[in-house]
Amino acid sequence: MHYSSKPSALLLGFFCAAFFHLANAATGPTGGNQQLDAIKNFQHKEALQRSQDAIGNLLSNYSLTDEKGHALSIDDLRGKPLVLSMIYTSCYHTCPMTTRHLAKVVDKARAALGKDSFNVAVLGFDAYNDSPQAMLQFARKQGIDTGGWRLLSASPDTIKALSKELGFEFFSSPNGFDHITQATVIDAEGRVYRQVYGEVFDTPLLVEPLKELVLGRPRPNQTLLSELIDKIHFFCTSYDPARDAYYFDYSLFIGMAIGASIILTGIILLIREIRHSQRSART
Repeated sequence: MHYSSKPSALLLGFFCAAFFHLANAATGPTGGNQQLDAIKNFQHKEALQRSQDAIGNLLSNYSLTDEKGHALSIDDLRGKPLVLSMIYTSCYHTCPMTTRHLAKVVDKARAALGKDSFNVAVLGFDAYNDSPQAMLQFARKQGIDTGGWRLLSASPDTIKALSKELGFEFFSSPNGFDHITQATVIDAEGRVYRQVYGEVFDTPLLVEPLKELVLGRPRPNQTLLSELIDKIHFFCTSYDPARDAYYFDYSLFIGMAIGASIILTGIILLIREIRHSQRSART
C-alpha cells in the first residue's frame, strides 16, 4: 500500500494563520514593508512546491555538531535511511508538538522495520541559539530518547545551504520564526526521498517510504537469502488503521501455502492419470 505525503489541513491552517498574523503586524507603527515582503516570499503553495522540488537532491557533505559538542558531517549519517526534522528550540508550540508526534511514529516504524534500520536526527535551524546544550534540553522536554536520535547544530551558512537542498523554508517573525512543517526522509546515499508535512500526520506517510528504503531495496553486500527475507518482510508487513500500527500478516503465507498445495495436488493427479493411461495402452 502506498501513501502520498499531501499537506494536511493543519499545515494549510498554519500557513494561513502565519499570513494573517504577519498582515496584522505589518499595519503596526514599525510595520511592515519587511513583513509584507516576508509574506510574499512565503506563500504556502510556493513553499510546498519548493519542498517537493527538493526530492531527488543529493545532500552535500556539510559539517554539523551533535548534542555532545562533537563534530560530524552529512557523510557520517549515510549508510542507512535518515529521518530529518528541522526545528528551533525556543518554539513553544509547533516544534514541540511536531517532535513529540514524530517520536511516536518513529517508535512504530522501528517496531515494524527494526530498531537500527534507520536513523533519526533533529537539526536546530536557529543557528545563533540552537546550541548543542539547547538541543539536548529541547529533546528532554519532549521526552525524546536521545540514545536513538541525533540532535544537531550548525553554522548559519550551513543552515542556509542545507535548508535549500532540503526544500525547507523559514523566516523571522515577531514570535520567532515561521516555517514549513516537514520531516524529510533521506535514503542511505543521502538523497532526499520523501517529504512528510504537518504537525500531526498519518503514520503510513512516514513508515511507508521508510519501509521501501529499508526492505524494498537491496543493501550493499547483501546475500540472496537476506534479500529474499527482506522481500517477504516487505510484502507481508501491513498497516492496521484500527490500531494505528504495523503487523506481520501471516495470512499471506497461509494463502501461498494453500495455493502451492492445490498446484502440487493437481500435478500429482496429472502424473497419476498419465501413468494410468500408459498402463492401459500397454495392456
